[in-house]
Amino acid sequence: MIKKILFVFLCLGLIQSCRTEKKSLKGVFFGGQIINPSSKKVTLYQGNKSLDVFELDENLRFKKSYDSLNSGIFKLEHLPEFQSLLLEEGDSIWVRINAPTFDESIVYSGSGASKNNFLMELLLKQEKENDYLSSKYSSSRKIFSQLLDSMLLEKKNLWIKMDSLNDLSPIAQKVTQAAYIYPYATIRERYALLRGSQWTTEEDSLYFSFQKYLNYGDNDLAFFNPYVNYVLNFINKKALKPGASYFQIKQTTDFNIKRLEALDKNIKGTLLRNNLARAIAFEEILTFENHGQHERFLQFYATINTSPVYLAEVLNLHNDISSLEPSNLLPKILLQNSERDTINSNFLTKDKTTVIYFWSQTQMNHYRNSIERVNRFQKKYPNIRFVGICIQPFNTMVDEIQKIMEVDKKNQFALIDFETASKAWVLTLLNKAMIINPQGRVIEGFGNFSDTNFEILLKKID
Repeated sequence: MIKKILFVFLCLGLIQSCRTEKKSLKGVFFGGQIINPSSKKVTLYQGNKSLDVFELDENLRFKKSYDSLNSGIFKLEHLPEFQSLLLEEGDSIWVRINAPTFDESIVYSGSGASKNNFLMELLLKQEKENDYLSSKYSSSRKIFSQLLDSMLLEKKNLWIKMDSLNDLSPIAQKVTQAAYIYPYATIRERYALLRGSQWTTEEDSLYFSFQKYLNYGDNDLAFFNPYVNYVLNFINKKALKPGASYFQIKQTTDFNIKRLEALDKNIKGTLLRNNLARAIAFEEILTFENHGQHERFLQFYATINTSPVYLAEVLNLHNDISSLEPSNLLPKILLQNSERDTINSNFLTKDKTTVIYFWSQTQMNHYRNSIERVNRFQKKYPNIRFVGICIQPFNTMVDEIQKIMEVDKKNQFALIDFETASKAWVLTLLNKAMIINPQGRVIEGFGNFSDTNFEILLKKID
């Protein structure tokens, strides 16, 4: 009980009175530099809407001044990576990023930089802690809670120090506090999903006593990952029947419908509700083995969601997945070959059954592992062609790496327009693989190239 009181005490900072941030500047300036970029584009999102698409100049820089910008959470995307940041009236922020080590390299400078550097500091600390905590889920509730409380106290002290050095606005205080409180609340929910199925009603009530001090309808945080992740885990626990195993049912359509019911009953705020419902819908639609149940799910989703834009997105994704069902023609996209020529994807599948796998310039270990698998498969299945698709356009760095790795370039291509191609081919995971017959028709649209069972598919078609 003492530990629960400690957690509550630490969380009370979320509702404390906030000082008003004093800024003489009007509008917002935002710019930056991307070192070793994976493409020439940088996209700034507000919520789920694209606000601006920047083209990097010859110095790999981008910048823009905004006369007026609603304060809140934004997302900076340089494919395939992205990161959240907080922009407010009066901010003048410059960001420097090294694309191959995206999160670890992000550094902000200028007015408004401190709050964003604090968010990145927390993120990197918590990522390291997660590796450690993954080995502690077998601990008792008491020991696990003590561990989380000590970590939470450390982050609270960091926040107090940062707050004392900066005149933060109310929204900046809310976001920076949420950044250290909700990740640990998420871990508590996950622990309960793993260990709590046999708890008594009293044990359950004591463990979750911290929940009454948290906010379940904060539209200001509707697009802030630490908060969204927490509320989704909260919904998961609410949707789980007593005694049921989360890991046995988490990918079923029935459970995802239960999640929508729990959302409808427990979550307030239209912006937040729609964003969470969208996230659950995407998880369901991207669970390809549930495809036969998706119509039933979509009918219920339509009763919860009130955003026509989100409904259209979800329905379009459902239709895109349907286009990759067996026997359908593979949708056409444009690709770049190693000579930097533009070709049609139809070219890939002529004369041979073809396996298409994907890789990224920012994850070269993954690429190296994929090439090793390709070399092994080619010896065993010489009648199958293996084609690698880089999700970013080629550059001189790729040329050098492929030369060192002795990669056969005639079987290597790159996406020209990731957004268009990823939609057509439903590219949501880098491990995705497709098998296409010589006539260009889909044999398998949603394979996993890294899965040990992928070779079973190859044996069937060889």
